[in-house]
Order: sequence, then C-alpha cells, then structure tokens
Amino acid sequence: MGTIRSNRVGEQMKKELTDIIGRKLKDPRVGFVTVTAVDVTGDLQQATVYISVFGDEDQRAETLKSLAKATGFIRTEIGRRIRMRKTPDIFFKIDESIDYGNKIESLLTVIKREEEKENNSEE
Repeated sequence: MGTIRSNRVGEQMKKELTDIIGRKLKDPRVGFVTVTAVDVTGDLQQATVYISVFGDEDQRAETLKSLAKATGFIRTEIGRRIRMRKTPDIFFKIDESIDYGNKIESLLTVIKREEEKENNSEE
C-alpha cells in the first residue's frame, strides 16, 4: 500500500518540479533541464529527482550544483503545491539512462552498417 502512495506522490512531484524548475527558478546557471523520474521512499521522507541536462559535463555539474543550492526554495514550493504533512527531502541526480541509450543506439547502428557492407560484398 505504501508503494502505491509513494508512486503517486512521486508522479505529482515530477509534474510540479518540471513547472518549478522551468518557470519559477531564475538561476541562469540552470540549463535546459528535464525531470525524468522521481523516486520517493516508502515513508515519504526522501525524494531522489533524476534529471537530464542538455549540454556537456561542465554544464551538467553547474546545473546540479545550482539545483542543490535552490533545494530549499524548491522544497518550499513543493510544500505549497502538494498538501502533505511533511515535504520530502529532495536530492538531485543526473539521469545516465539517456546517455546509455544513445550509446547502445549508436553501437547498433555501427553493427547494422557492417552487416550491410558484408552483405553487399558477398553479392
């Protein structure tokens, strides 16, 4: 029963965080950020927010640092928007799954080209 509620809270937080980071946060160091997932613990005390940042490693690190500094403001906004007894502590992490998926896709493309070359050379 607790996991259903934590999933619902996580989805609601994801929607609200997308709006807060995109519209309310005025920090110029925050680049183009997409909230990909929010994992909330079963006791609703902690939330890990996975983000994807458009840019290189320096931009990612700078965005992560500025989001960590703005955690108090973000947590206050979440508390206003979602009625809960206690607003979860928020931790930001870079979502590596998109980069991993892109790497797999590029490897599959290379394999497909090599197979096409072999088929053309056999004919």
